[in-house]
Amino acid sequence: MIGTKYRRRVVAKSLVFVLCALFLNVSLPAEAQQQKKIPHVGYLTILAGPSDRDAAFRQGLKDLGYIEGKNIIVEYRYANGTDRLAEVAAELVRLKLDLFVAETTPAVQAVKNATATAPIVMAAVADPVGSGFVASLARPGGNITGLSLILPELAAKRLELLREVLPRVNRVTFLAHSGNPAHKLFVKEAQDAATSFAMQVQPLVIGGPEEIESAFSVMVKEKAGALVVQPFFVIVPDQRRRITDLATKNRLPAVSDFVEFADAGGLMSYGPNALEPIRRSAVFVDKILKGAKSADLPIEQPTKFELVINLKTAKEIGVTADKVIR
Repeated sequence: MIGTKYRRRVVAKSLVFVLCALFLNVSLPAEAQQQKKIPHVGYLTILAGPSDRDAAFRQGLKDLGYIEGKNIIVEYRYANGTDRLAEVAAELVRLKLDLFVAETTPAVQAVKNATATAPIVMAAVADPVGSGFVASLARPGGNITGLSLILPELAAKRLELLREVLPRVNRVTFLAHSGNPAHKLFVKEAQDAATSFAMQVQPLVIGGPEEIESAFSVMVKEKAGALVVQPFFVIVPDQRRRITDLATKNRLPAVSDFVEFADAGGLMSYGPNALEPIRRSAVFVDKILKGAKSADLPIEQPTKFELVINLKTAKEIGVTADKVIR
């Protein structure tokens, strides 16, 4: 009897060890599986490397409790212009990420062309409806949502400001970038608004930054009275500096959308904050990761706009305003 009981105890203990081993074999893959559920996000920009723009996105994630490498992983890709956007976007999509954040209209277009199903968050584009990204601001539909800067719609205001500062100007050049599909929207809005101010807006469309100097030669030859710069140029620091330097050298009053343009030496800037929408795009990422559908998230628009006049530049190019704008 004692031997039998002993054997039963041994068998019982063996069963316990077997059950424990089976439990560990089941639980370990489950834990590993949980670890794989850390969200993976792609971030695409036209810039050449890290800047204050993707830093704003990182801050937005941090504000929401995300720590990169711990509870979220972000794959950053810097296309360095528009030529490689399609290639870089396709590379990101092949990684099978949970969603994508794209900064600027060309970047959104590139990701949109690469995937029709994965969620895409627009980290501030000029006009998502006019660009064909979404059906409407209230109900985007499809796989794209995010933030609009409504920049083309501000064309009339920029021309109005030019008229107040330069009451006699009537010929305005609009410097546009062909690599940005939104440039047609900008030009159309500006030309439509120009008639209200007895102005003529002449588009000057170039293919890249290497044509900036020659573009100014054309402006001087055609005796442009002022210059409106598509904000796509302002995003890249060296481009906005080259443009503002050439505008000052040629005594050409220049206006664009972001305060960075006036800070770099442009005569005037009017538009929304350039970084706030990018920081805010992290909110859309958070909502989608928690189960929201892109199609149901309304597009956000700015409610605050900044006007900056660079008085130093005004003095250098000989502009004296008849009216002080406050």
